[in-house]
Parts: sequence; C-alpha cells; structure tokens
Amino acid sequence: MNQTASSDLNATIEELWVYPVKSCAGVRLPEAELSDTGLTYDRAWMVVDEQGDFVSQRELPRMALIQPAFRMGQLQLKAPGMLALHLALDAAEKPARVRVWDDEVEAYDMGDVAAQWFTDFLSPDAPKGLQRLRLARFDPVAMRRCDPAWTGEHESHTQFADGFGLLVTSRASLDDLNQRLRAAGHAPVDMRRFRPNIVLGGLAAHDEDRSGPMTIATDQGEAVIEPVKPCARCPIPDIDPDTALRSYQVGDVLQTYRQDPRVGGAVTFGMNAIVTAGDGFMLRTGQAVRADLRFD
Repeated sequence: MNQTASSDLNATIEELWVYPVKSCAGVRLPEAELSDTGLTYDRAWMVVDEQGDFVSQRELPRMALIQPAFRMGQLQLKAPGMLALHLALDAAEKPARVRVWDDEVEAYDMGDVAAQWFTDFLSPDAPKGLQRLRLARFDPVAMRRCDPAWTGEHESHTQFADGFGLLVTSRASLDDLNQRLRAAGHAPVDMRRFRPNIVLGGLAAHDEDRSGPMTIATDQGEAVIEPVKPCARCPIPDIDPDTALRSYQVGDVLQTYRQDPRVGGAVTFGMNAIVTAGDGFMLRTGQAVRADLRFD
C-alpha cells in the first residue's frame, strides 16, 4: 500500500487505554508502549476459576468496578469496600496453566493474597462454581497466536485479550451511536463501554471498519497497526461501568444497524488489530495516524 500525505484517512490518537486485568476497568494513559502483542501491560493478568478457566464481566459484572492504577512500579487495584491490593509489576508465584477461550496457555498464579482479594469482592454475587477465584499472570515467554484466518501473512500473538493485540475505534463511531440512543429515548454512553485500546479522532463514523494498515508517527519512527477483524460484541457494552448494572439499550440499538456479514451477521463495534511494526515504540495522544481505505 502506498501511504503518503494524501492518504484516504488522516486521524489523530485521542485516547489510549490499557486493561491490566482482563475484564476489569481500564487505565487511560497519555502514552503507552507498543509491543508485538499490543500495549504493554494490557490484559497481562486474568481472573480464573478453580479449574483455571477465565471469568469476565459476562459472568461477574462487578469486575467492572475494580479500578487498576500504576503506582511506583506496582499495579494497584481498588474496589468498593475493599482495601487496595498492590502487586509488583514483575511479581509472579508458582507456574500455572490457564484457559482463555479455546487456548490453554502457560501463566503464573499470583498467590493466595490476590486470590482472596478477588474472591472476597466478586464471590457474593457469583454464580455457582465461581465462589473461589484466583489471579493469573501471562507468562511473557509463552506464545498465544492470533487466528491466522484473519491475520493472513502476519504471524501475530497476544496475551489474555480475547483474540488480537489491539482494539481500535473512533470518536465519531461513539458519537453516531449516542445520536441513535438519544433518538430512541435513551441516555448516551461513554467509550468505556467498548474497552478500546486506541480511540481515533478525525474519522467519519466507522471509517476504522474499512481501514487498511494504519501508520502512526512516533518519536522513534513509524509504527504500523493493521485492523484485521471486526469486533463482535458480547453483552459487556450493556454493563454500566460505574454501577455494574446491566441494561439492554446499547445492544438493542446496535442491533438495528451494526450487523456485519464478515462475522456471520454478529453485531460489531470497533476493529481488532495487530502490530506489524513498531515494537517498543511509544504511542502518545495527539500523534498522527494515516491509512488508505480497503475496497476488498
């Protein structure tokens, strides 16, 4: 693809988010390091049941209330009614095997204190079988491959994300949804419902759906991320991130206009993307992004 100053799409990075613990709240950052698997510390930890299977807001909506932060070389986790849990960013205890969707991967158990913290906060409303939980950390030397049916010639890997290293969407896509929500008599929602890593400004609504590889101008050089698969949406966007209460307005409105034949008619919002250049580069809000449209 010939990307020049006359590219079809010219945007800027408006927001950067990482979600250190899969399915817990995110951390909005002014800058984030890009790695081959996405953004550093994104979905590096994951809550699992006693069998090592991952759990999420689908089963435990209260996970939305767990707020992470990075403090002096630690991951700090806060939740209503709980003392803060502090984990060293390089800490790990015994090896473990855990499952995320169909992938069984090497990980590290984070110990009994972390396990008890998550159990105490999440178990009161947990379904049967999820009253005892543990926290796992992805083994950084493990390789969890993204689906080659979507990545094509690029062999890409991710950690505990659902399937791909990055999720990209745009401010205009959210604005379009909120216009539709208001027209239906519902309150608008914010971007936290959709859990993106990169939010772009300067695009028309859902231009990200049609984008080819995106070149990002960083201080270290040009990073390239490639949107590869529309993000099919589960019920999580219907969960209020401030209350953990579920309603169905968001999903119902998306159903009226966001069914995507590329993924069997599933409702989609945002694009899953992979990193093809720029491992170790720093992404920052305000950086320029350019791409050409796909017509295939």
